[in-house]
Amino acid sequence: MIASASMAVIKFVVGVAIGSLALISEALHSSVDLAATIVTWIVVRISDRPADEEHHYGHGKIESLSALGVIALLYILAGGIVVQAYSHLREGLPPPRLSAIPFVVLLIDIGVNLWRARALHRAARDTRSQALEADALHFASDVLGSVAVIIGLALSGLGYAWGDAAAAIGVAVLISILGLRLGRATIETLLDRAPEGAAEKAGAAIKALPGVVDIERLRVRMVGPRHFVDVTAKVPRTYPIDRIDTIKQQAQDAVSAALGEADLTFTAVPVARDNESVRDRIMVIARNSGLAIHHVTVHDLGEKLIVSIDLEVDGEMALVDAHTIAHRLEQNIRDEFGTDVEVDTHIEPLEPELPLGTDAAPARTVAIQAALSRFATGSPIHDIHNVRVRDTDAGEIVNFHCRAAPTMSVARVHESVDEIERMLRRAFPTVKRVISHAEPPHGS
Repeated sequence: MIASASMAVIKFVVGVAIGSLALISEALHSSVDLAATIVTWIVVRISDRPADEEHHYGHGKIESLSALGVIALLYILAGGIVVQAYSHLREGLPPPRLSAIPFVVLLIDIGVNLWRARALHRAARDTRSQALEADALHFASDVLGSVAVIIGLALSGLGYAWGDAAAAIGVAVLISILGLRLGRATIETLLDRAPEGAAEKAGAAIKALPGVVDIERLRVRMVGPRHFVDVTAKVPRTYPIDRIDTIKQQAQDAVSAALGEADLTFTAVPVARDNESVRDRIMVIARNSGLAIHHVTVHDLGEKLIVSIDLEVDGEMALVDAHTIAHRLEQNIRDEFGTDVEVDTHIEPLEPELPLGTDAAPARTVAIQAALSRFATGSPIHDIHNVRVRDTDAGEIVNFHCRAAPTMSVARVHESVDEIERMLRRAFPTVKRVISHAEPPHGS
């Protein structure tokens, strides 16, 4: 602001002293730049304020409005310069009185404006500020305007009386061209035109995330230096909610890395993937109904699909109500796979989330461990260890670890362990549940 005011005053005084319309026009241009810089300083402070209850997208667009106001001042100035230059040409006024002073002033002005334009352009690029970019363009136009004035004064010195007025017109034309360029970008921002290449960058960043199947819709707009991105993305319907939330956060980070300062609104649309299994689809149906199921067994008999499900409901619920829930689940499955699908639902009480329990007596644990080791004799399962027995209101719960050959299939391990568990429940009728954990030998 100090540089703008100083150079405007010096150019105006020298222009009046030597009678140069071009230099006076350039001084007026610098005066407008001074006003623009003051406005920019105020506007940037306001636009930096965070979003509030009345401005949900922040205050960034005030920069675009201020840029339009400055552009309007520039065009008014350009029009006045053209009118005055035409008057000089028509009336044939004498050329300015030349000396080395105006040239020295203009060269200093060029140096100062180059420094200011470069500094403001760098700041505008780093902060994506339209207001700072507008100010940088004004100072850049001052550089070109000063060059035009030097040419005009030189022509006048060589005897071309029209040189000074022609240089003034050149300054006006230059101001108009720069104003048109900035005005176009500012109006596009106010009309929410998507920034060049922003949608492609944001889309590529989101599509690259694991879990994003495709993008259904993507919109980008600028408010001040911030990109606001709205995206509707397709995600697998089998994903749990916390996985979707993770994808949303990853999308925010990816878009910010691609565009800089960004605010992402992410809408997830669940879709069925081609590789979804029948079991996956049944689990989705149950989850959408808020039901807990397990032991989903599916058999394909060629022309007929057989589905068996264990459905957990509140143990205190009346049978008629539980049957209604099971019937509704079976109907939803038939709606998905066809009316000829055979569905059988086993209804069982839902295990309490935090059942009361205590550790069994050490002697009881030793007895059950000995029984497990005895039942494992002759089977592929060995090294029964880490046995724990807990007493609950529903009965005893037994947890144990065991080992099997590292190359043994999971199906065979499961069958062998299941047999041991069945023998344990027969030997100890009070055992409610047995949970085993099979693992390979140490070092495998």
